[in-house]
Amino acid sequence: MAIVLPQTRICSTPRPYTGRELRPHWIYQTFDIQGDAIVAFSGPVEVKIDSMVDMADRRDGLFISGDSMLHFIYESFGPDLDRSVHLQKLLVLLAFEILRESLGERVRRKGDDIFLDDGKMSVSIATVSLVSCLIHFGMNISNKGTPLKTGAFEDSPLDSQEFAKTLMARMTNELRSMNLATTKVRGVQ
Repeated sequence: MAIVLPQTRICSTPRPYTGRELRPHWIYQTFDIQGDAIVAFSGPVEVKIDSMVDMADRRDGLFISGDSMLHFIYESFGPDLDRSVHLQKLLVLLAFEILRESLGERVRRKGDDIFLDDGKMSVSIATVSLVSCLIHFGMNISNKGTPLKTGAFEDSPLDSQEFAKTLMARMTNELRSMNLATTKVRGVQ
């Protein structure tokens, strides 16, 4: 089955992220984009324990907060948790690649977390609904209001909006390349 190339949009109006946005058809309801899509927006984040999708974080009483974060919501239709996690990992790896090209050794990745210097720069989660794969990937714009030591775009020369454009373009190109790779091989017996 070919991967559907997502529509992309960057919202210029700041909006908060609470975790409740990670639900089926939120992109369609909010941005009038029907089908597979990635949207990016910036704004504060406050995900309380009852809205946490990560069961280990819920168990440990963790929460996410910050004054300013760059958020990506990705919805891909077809509820497949493996695919959702694979898309999440690809998105994180591409973000890491972009940061590494600009910031070099200051950036490192551990699993699906990206660190800038000694601070955690990103959060991400992949899950499924009854109809779709859902991903939230957030990157700190500011270190203010975070519950732990963080790294942020403010610690670098990078512009978060330009980063969002680049990341969504690379994600779409990577998915296009994956689709093309499936059309150039023959089956074997």
